[in-house]
Amino acid sequence: MDDNNIKLFENKRIRTVWDEEKQEWYFSIVDVVGVLTNSVDPTAYWRKLKQRLKEEGNETVTNCHSLKMIAPDGKMRLTDVADTKGILRIIQSIPSPKAEPFKLWLAKVGAERIDETIDPELAIDRALATYLRKGYSKEWINQRLQAIQVCKELTDEWENRGVKQGGEYAILTDEISKVWAGMTTRQYKNFKGLTKENLRDNMSMLELTLNQLAEVTTTEISREEKPQTFEENKRVAREGGEIAGNARRDIEKRTGKPAITSKKAVDFSRLLTDVIDVKADDGKNKE
Repeated sequence: MDDNNIKLFENKRIRTVWDEEKQEWYFSIVDVVGVLTNSVDPTAYWRKLKQRLKEEGNETVTNCHSLKMIAPDGKMRLTDVADTKGILRIIQSIPSPKAEPFKLWLAKVGAERIDETIDPELAIDRALATYLRKGYSKEWINQRLQAIQVCKELTDEWENRGVKQGGEYAILTDEISKVWAGMTTRQYKNFKGLTKENLRDNMSMLELTLNQLAEVTTTEISREEKPQTFEENKRVAREGGEIAGNARRDIEKRTGKPAITSKKAVDFSRLLTDVIDVKADDGKNKE
């Protein structure tokens, strides 16, 4: 399972997980129940409905299973989920005027992901539109999309070298970050005042470029040296980070300014917008 997502239906959050192998979405049943019923306690509603469906011998409940999803308290908790077919059967058991619109929404969500699998450029277009809505500059977005590709190539290389997804990926990422940035990713996020936000989405153009240099260098060294053990992969990660760390120190020496900032990337876009607005106002005042 990968790609945890939050989808919106009528501005209400639906937690989802995409199963790459089965090419299928799994939806949080509690979230769906909450949308359809407007219940103040959708968990209790689902508990009662689940019991009734069991008593009726409905196979929908049998086919439901649990996956870890982010709960309202920010922790990963087991949540009952169902695929599109299962959700449609649950909808039939809930009297709601939103049933038909929700069915159309389900079809749209499924179609979008399948289309993106066939044509990855659609996913890139969607990411571009999302960043633009958040106020990022086009220059930053281009750099961010390149960084995503670089990161993907690095994780593919780690997979080829036998590195395990999850914990080991995180350790190697920290090794790179500690050498080039002087802090772990967690410390980096704390420095920027972030909690759940994506660190890279809050890097400046320079920070993104340096991080990208560290990752692409790590990938190239790994491809050349073909590390066999996790410790060897850690050494390669540190070597890749060192290249970017040297570049960072050279830049700081030349400019006299730190390359790493506590500001978030979108702050720079807002600052530029403010400068443009001020100049525009000055021009009007002079007329």
